[in-house]
Amino acid sequence: MLGETDRTGYRQWAGFVLMCLGMFMAILDIQIVATSLPAIQAALGIAPDQMVWVQTAYLTAEIVAIPLTGFLTARLGMRWLFFAAISLFTLASIGCAASTGFAQLVAWRIVQGFAGGTLIPAVFAAVFLLFPPRAQALATTIAGVAAVLAPTVGPIVGGWITQSFSWHWLFRVNIVPGIVAGLGALYFLRGAAVGRRERRPVDLLALALLATALIALQIGLKDAPTFGWTAPRVLGLLAVAAAGAGGFAWRTLVSHAPIVELRCFADRNFTIGCVLSFVLGFGLFGSTYLMPFFLGLVREHGPLRIGEIMLVTGCTQLLTAPIAVYAERRVDPRLLTAFGFVLFAIGLLLSTGQTEQTDFTAMILPQIVRGAAIMFCLLPPTRMALGRLPDRLVADGSGLFNLMRNLGGAVGLALIDSTIFSRAQVAGNQIADQLRAGDVATAVRIGIPREAFLEQRGQPLDDFATEMVRPLVEKAALVPAVNTAWLLCGLLTILAVLALFWVRRAPPSDTSP
Repeated sequence: MLGETDRTGYRQWAGFVLMCLGMFMAILDIQIVATSLPAIQAALGIAPDQMVWVQTAYLTAEIVAIPLTGFLTARLGMRWLFFAAISLFTLASIGCAASTGFAQLVAWRIVQGFAGGTLIPAVFAAVFLLFPPRAQALATTIAGVAAVLAPTVGPIVGGWITQSFSWHWLFRVNIVPGIVAGLGALYFLRGAAVGRRERRPVDLLALALLATALIALQIGLKDAPTFGWTAPRVLGLLAVAAAGAGGFAWRTLVSHAPIVELRCFADRNFTIGCVLSFVLGFGLFGSTYLMPFFLGLVREHGPLRIGEIMLVTGCTQLLTAPIAVYAERRVDPRLLTAFGFVLFAIGLLLSTGQTEQTDFTAMILPQIVRGAAIMFCLLPPTRMALGRLPDRLVADGSGLFNLMRNLGGAVGLALIDSTIFSRAQVAGNQIADQLRAGDVATAVRIGIPREAFLEQRGQPLDDFATEMVRPLVEKAALVPAVNTAWLLCGLLTILAVLALFWVRRAPPSDTSP
């Protein structure tokens, strides 16, 4: 595959590797920020129930950008699209590092997410657009290694950076690789106007409808536990989200120059692959949010320790990646996908029994199981979704496929956050009732000294005692709430396996209906 002697072939491989570097930084950014969310929260004074927006803002912006990948590839060509995206991503990283408040950080995260949203689908589309079929396996492996290596090293790198320097360096580390990847790809891929087609205008109305739907959905899901699911505010936001999504679909289908080809969904395998991608995003982003949330707020670990604990998932994922790549070319993708999703669900459900004392030792097995499953949940559905599409739809299809994974992550984070804080309120009230009833076991479990509780039992708490007990109750209430969120992720992953019964077994070359 690498034996071509003409310089163009080598330039394509070098340019593609640099594109993978840009994708690596975009994936790494999500991982290292997730590990250090508690540190960022403490530094900027972010309320615990608002912490999720640091990640949600990034993912939502990515979702808006991803459908534009096909349009932007046709308009700019793959080379200039990548250069523009990595340049904006690097600039936004500088802005995130310079942020002094929550609103400013979220604003830059939106810009960063919008730029990063085109990097991952651009790389996967490049596999099919830059290389002939005989070289696509090697290109897929290179991209897969980059995609796997980022979450492997992300937790420990994020924790080490935050603890050794400051959280600002979580974003500053993107600057030099971003410049190298952008300028390098611009040089090595010169003359490769791959994917560039006729100029077509951007449908600003469709884009506005998509953004409106996503923002309304995120805010509605976030506000539901606070105001209630039947509150006019929540129902109104969800109605706006539904109307925006419907309007976007209608506008895109009737447009002569759509920003994304929704007709990709006419292929049954592509649709099922997107459903699986959505569920994978739900569980994947959900698990990388729940672990640092629990370890930071319940176990009170620092960023480096959180990264050390979370390293298990990434290492297992890296070790099993070659097995998944080997099997993906030789085993029925339906069987591999079912194996991956069932294994991933088991890994999620193993985390539903956490207690206030759960730490590294008890978290090893669930992480190993989840890490071993991830590549089996990613590679077969990717080929299932994109392998049957004609070349003209690959860029759009790749964008939609990755959009669904990020959409699953954004919706998952919102629902998980809603689940945690609604369940925590109920659990907190139950613990408070047990304490008022004089339950010594509950008092000791949440950290109140036995003797102190016995002395105070039966007497009204003064202000000092109340302030001492309140954080203990709040921390203890988070444990069953987090366990409920793990259960939600696991059950949804199990249900996704049912979609495999509708997958077509015909080879990609088959054109029968």
